[in-house]
Amino acid sequence: MTLHYISLNQGPLPLIYDKIMYFSPQMQPDISIVIPLYNEEESLPELVEWIERVCVENNFSREIIMIDDGSSDNSWEIVKKLSTQFPSVKGIRFQRNYGKSPALYMGFKAADGQVVITMDADLQDSPDEIPELYKMVKQDGFDLVSGWKKVRYDNALTKNLPSKLYNGVNRWLTGIKLHDMNCGLKAYNRKVIKSIEVYGEMHRFIPVLAKHAGFKKIGEKVVQHRARKYGSSKFGWERFINGFLDLLSIQFMSRFGKKPMHFFGVLGALTFLTGFGFITELIIDKLRFGANVGLTNKPAFYIALTSMIMGTLFFLSGFIAELVVRNASDRNLYITEEEVGW
Repeated sequence: MTLHYISLNQGPLPLIYDKIMYFSPQMQPDISIVIPLYNEEESLPELVEWIERVCVENNFSREIIMIDDGSSDNSWEIVKKLSTQFPSVKGIRFQRNYGKSPALYMGFKAADGQVVITMDADLQDSPDEIPELYKMVKQDGFDLVSGWKKVRYDNALTKNLPSKLYNGVNRWLTGIKLHDMNCGLKAYNRKVIKSIEVYGEMHRFIPVLAKHAGFKKIGEKVVQHRARKYGSSKFGWERFINGFLDLLSIQFMSRFGKKPMHFFGVLGALTFLTGFGFITELIIDKLRFGANVGLTNKPAFYIALTSMIMGTLFFLSGFIAELVVRNASDRNLYITEEEVGW
């Protein structure tokens, strides 16, 4: 296993490295840093230089995986330039904008590091947190460590308050005691990211996915939140509505994703038996009182009929869901246009 060193001469960059360690293809890096990005051309050089400085100071071998989620600005050209300047930088470019979860999925799939750290590309996450996050996973034995931006530089009404309510509901429903489940700055044991599947908009609930995959040691660390230096936020109010719906989906999928008939079958059986109970009572009354009882004149008749039909439909939904689960093959199929640095 051979370590390689390169020297950078003094130049226009604000950071100068005498020796930068990088790893050969046969060597597993200490850290994989996965960075989804969308139209962040201004922040990328500063972010990579900062990460490199922190990793060099702590003697971390590393790979920086940047996933361009179909940016319309010059972000990809910057990534390509950085990959020639820093051997640790690798890039994947989506042909179009898919979203943060697909970007993380591709980054996790490509990551080789013993510890995988995710952060946003907008410089609001501080790379200075990397050494402590690495220590909490590697030495303290955490499966997952989520950042907690205890002091935030966002709008108190439009972001901070909804975020607190959102995280409160998450803690109540999932039982995971994290203050900021949606924080982009997280660290993972490699086994975690290779055991879960992130799709749709499920990046908000990776700790929930990890918990249901059997990883119990989930912690958090207070991290620095920096004011946005370039550009503007890519998320609006709709993320809170979508987030709640996604939470319901992930709770359902985590319990019944592999066995949907257990949900629809029980629901169908209860509904059908309720209707059957009503219709049985009506038949008994008819037998007892004869022609004086009109079955179709009672509300119970229509309740029974509706319940039995709904119960049957739930059963059919369960069977169809089982077929879909067993035959889905393209849930995480994304088209990449170009790759660099591999």
